Amino acid sequence: MGEVHFVGAGPGAVDLITLRGKMLLERADVIIYTGSLVNPLILDVAKETCVTHNSAYLTLDEVITLMVEAVNRGFEVVRLHTGDPSLYGAIREQIDRLNRLGIAWDICPGVSSFCAAAAALGVELTLPSVSQSVIITRYQGRTEVPAAESLASLAVHGATMVFFLSAGMVDTITADLISSGSYSADTPAAIVYKVTWAEQKVVRGTVGTLNEMAQAAGITKTALVVVGKVLGTEYELSRLYAPDFSTAYRQGSSVPRADTEKGDL
Repeated sequence: MGEVHFVGAGPGAVDLITLRGKMLLERADVIIYTGSLVNPLILDVAKETCVTHNSAYLTLDEVITLMVEAVNRGFEVVRLHTGDPSLYGAIREQIDRLNRLGIAWDICPGVSSFCAAAAALGVELTLPSVSQSVIITRYQGRTEVPAAESLASLAVHGATMVFFLSAGMVDTITADLISSGSYSADTPAAIVYKVTWAEQKVVRGTVGTLNEMAQAAGITKTALVVVGKVLGTEYELSRLYAPDFSTAYRQGSSVPRADTEKGDL
């Protein structure tokens, strides 16, 4: 029998798929890809005999049927998801079905779009004294969010926040962030559209200007919203590289240093 490989395609750019992911695509007999999000150019590495299916037109039952038929014929199947399949990839429901059917599977991780967005913005999402946590979430739309994970509940932490699948609801995100009291209207914010694609747009501003920015740029989908003071310029230096900080590899000295830094973003 064949096997099913869940592969993360990365954020969009063809050269940001992992080496393992590319190898699995090259040897696949069947590829079922998320056509609404995956860059179709990534499929160019598939062999000529490979059969591809766009899952944007399929139901879960139809996807599973394709997998089962292929595996029973001894074929290798790649289920290609955008970014990293562990984030909003809907892989759990597929895996549970495969487990019940006794079909072997594995997961090849991919570069998540939130990592690519940080790269496009040229920022570190965690900075000493600013934020040591990143909250990855989505605003409630047609798919509900657990009550304990409402934006009002998450915002109390004041951490760096990255919103997936929420670009069309920037106005309500802005209102909820400000009303939470943890993010003022002048808190730095950004919208990154189709990160790493040729059409990529990076728009910077503040929580208060998020909606205006999105409208001016014509961004309503396929974008990440990033919010937090890490997008600003002030932070504390890492203790790891302080001259007076001892590690297993270096003995610290008593040389003083400035504790803060101001960047030029």
